[in-house]
Amino acid sequence: MVASSHAFQVNCSLQRPSVSPKEDAHSRASLSSSLRLKTIFLKVFHQNPVFHNVERTGKEASLRLLDAFVDLAFEIVDQPLLPCQTNFAPVEEIGAAVLVTDAVTGTIPDDFTESVYIRNGPNPLFGGLKSTTSIFGKSSHSWLEGEGMLHALHVFRDSISGRWKISYINRHVDTDTFKLEKKRKKPAFLPAIEGDSAAVLSAHLLNWLRFGLVDKYHSNTNVFEHSGKVYSIAENHIPQEINPFTLETKGNWDINGCWKRPFTSHPKKAPDTGELVVIGIHPRKPYFELGVVSADGNRLIHKVDLQLKRYNVIMDFPLTIDVNRLMTGGPLMKYNKEGYAQIGVMPRYGDSESVKWFRVEPSCMFHIINCYEHGDEVVALAITSSTSIIPGPDFGMNKFEWFSKRFKKIEQSEDESFFSRVYEWRLNMKTGEVTERNLTGMEYSMELPIINEKFIGIENKFGYAQVADLNASSTSGMTKYGGLAKLYFEGRKLEISNKHDGLIEVEYHKFPENTFCSGAAFVPKSGGHAEDDGWIITFVHDESTDKSQVYIVDATKFSEEPVAKISLPKRVPYGFHGAFVPLYAP
Repeated sequence: MVASSHAFQVNCSLQRPSVSPKEDAHSRASLSSSLRLKTIFLKVFHQNPVFHNVERTGKEASLRLLDAFVDLAFEIVDQPLLPCQTNFAPVEEIGAAVLVTDAVTGTIPDDFTESVYIRNGPNPLFGGLKSTTSIFGKSSHSWLEGEGMLHALHVFRDSISGRWKISYINRHVDTDTFKLEKKRKKPAFLPAIEGDSAAVLSAHLLNWLRFGLVDKYHSNTNVFEHSGKVYSIAENHIPQEINPFTLETKGNWDINGCWKRPFTSHPKKAPDTGELVVIGIHPRKPYFELGVVSADGNRLIHKVDLQLKRYNVIMDFPLTIDVNRLMTGGPLMKYNKEGYAQIGVMPRYGDSESVKWFRVEPSCMFHIINCYEHGDEVVALAITSSTSIIPGPDFGMNKFEWFSKRFKKIEQSEDESFFSRVYEWRLNMKTGEVTERNLTGMEYSMELPIINEKFIGIENKFGYAQVADLNASSTSGMTKYGGLAKLYFEGRKLEISNKHDGLIEVEYHKFPENTFCSGAAFVPKSGGHAEDDGWIITFVHDESTDKSQVYIVDATKFSEEPVAKISLPKRVPYGFHGAFVPLYAP
């Protein structure tokens, strides 16, 4: 709830008249007595529970009136799911972990690392995402929203038999706003991201007046590990520490009170120092702050305001190791043909004056693959598209038509699609020159890239991404095939001769028809030396059977069948990012 306080203000306009010393002394005594009486009254007010009850009762009455107004003025309904969206529907918590050891097809490799594989994603309370209608118009949630739910696969060796013991568990992230809505047993926050302008503004205002927040803390985007602890995160709040075995939420992490603003869902751990580099964006100044967290997670050792002149949605950023540089999106980030974009490069412990800005072609970029230094150049690899996959204000049921048209335009005009590909920038720190190019062709759309995290900030040979074959669509216009891609950045070119030509080789691991994945992570092989010594692990859903599995794919035999498929006791909705956390069984 909103915490409010009431202060008594005394406004005095005093003119000193011509008085005798005796009268003046009497006036001073009277004023002193008056101030003492006011002080005593205020002390009694703050200490007496009767007065506190009056104040509290007034606030509670105001909140009840606001709640009553919302209940009368807003009709809250479930957003309908289209037939192609069934695996976006929420699921219930499973409770205790369920053993799935006997549900493995294939074999877990002997040198697989004991681990917890956790994936985050939206799982809306109370049946699904909501829409509202009111005198102000319509508002609705976006597909990005919904309370975070963690899905975890525990892969450990039995201490007695030495055999693999595998279990699955899921659980909501218990944020402050999750607790509030669970207590109310009904939706509390009005949808405020899409809709008619008046409806969105009124939703923001009413959410703020009732709860002190314009929207919920979703914590539904990513999972990361730092200093042996695991955290859940989304862009609009600080992280929540998670017990990796039970998935219980242990509380908010504000770096011992030093970070009290939004926290990127894509922090980067520097392999050279173990420090965690974070950013925080906010619609009010300071728009963009950067911080460096100590390797033990206890201290914020560097914090800087980049002095941006406008608010930009900057989700991801890379860092290099050689000269400890950072790269970030700039203050004039526009995703339209009339605007332009900037990329800034700065030292890891620099300030706003140390940023070197490069003007680049405008594009939409959500995720970085990697960044490293090559001679005088900073080389950045990312996934980009011409336009955003997040539709604008209110499409309702027309979202399906909008998405379908955007996919179909791939055949007609590359520039007008949100087809996403691997992109490269080469930023010359001496001359200021920029070279940029697409590296992959138009066969598959790619997103949510990962690498072997030991190579963050270092020149890497390989990357991996989730893909969808947009050129093999069903009668509904939606894609039929999904899979994974292995990207070769070491100079080998894929020899193809059609419009899908790319500059690097791409090897595909194709799934069966109507099967798609989410939250892929790289699992390095114990004792492995090569960059691709390891496996890709990912949650997979077959839309034909409505069954979910976990696939483990050998990264060195990428196009071959998964070495193991683990069937799960519950459907796992599509989500966002996953993390592989090496741990030993409790």
